[in-house]
Amino acid sequence: MKPLLTILLCLSLAAAASVPVLAAQAAPAKAAESDTTKAAVAPAKPVPAPTSTKTAKTTATKAAPAPVDSLELLAAAVAKDSTKFDRLYDLGVRLLDRDRASEAWKVFTKAHVLRPKDHKVCVNLGVALDALGRAEAAQPYYREALEKSPGDSVAMCRLASSLYSQSKYVDAVDLLRQVIKQSPRAYCAYFTMGVAFADAGIYRDAIRMWRKVVELAPASPEAVSARESIEVLEKVVQ
Repeated sequence: MKPLLTILLCLSLAAAASVPVLAAQAAPAKAAESDTTKAAVAPAKPVPAPTSTKTAKTTATKAAPAPVDSLELLAAAVAKDSTKFDRLYDLGVRLLDRDRASEAWKVFTKAHVLRPKDHKVCVNLGVALDALGRAEAAQPYYREALEKSPGDSVAMCRLASSLYSQSKYVDAVDLLRQVIKQSPRAYCAYFTMGVAFADAGIYRDAIRMWRKVVELAPASPEAVSARESIEVLEKVVQ
């Protein structure tokens, strides 16, 4: 079940960053094609050249608006002034969403300097480092977050996942059980527990855990992955 585990642990919130670029490249060609078509079906009555040229330029301008990437605009604003915590934090989250973990780590490091007591920044620093395959460096940030916000279920779940990625299964599962005991609605714990059960070949318990995720947070990325995983494992246990 290793391929399944790999799929489960990779919850992607990918964004198609190349789409605006492709749209911008395709637009001029489309405008030129439109002008050609109009010329072919136009009446034989001659049209003054200046008016025709002006119309063509206007059409081309309207057909190819400059694409705007909000992430790049935000990055530019942060580059000009990196003292605004909210901007830094927002940029870091968006970079993580686009799987740009290395850049996110640098941004959250700056945010951590501005607000060293913010536990969410610590969690996201850990997430970025885990995404870069640096679990050893990530875990102290999760523990730091828990010092600032004891019992935070997200920090505990992330720490458990990080430990699990290092094959520290007992420590990870013990931590997840602790999360579920003190925060029965912490769906992240049920999700990771399901991964552990599936990896151990305990498929019915894995399905039970993932159904709990769907029940508690049906619109979450974890629930999307849980539904797909349930479908796979139900075929296995039949």
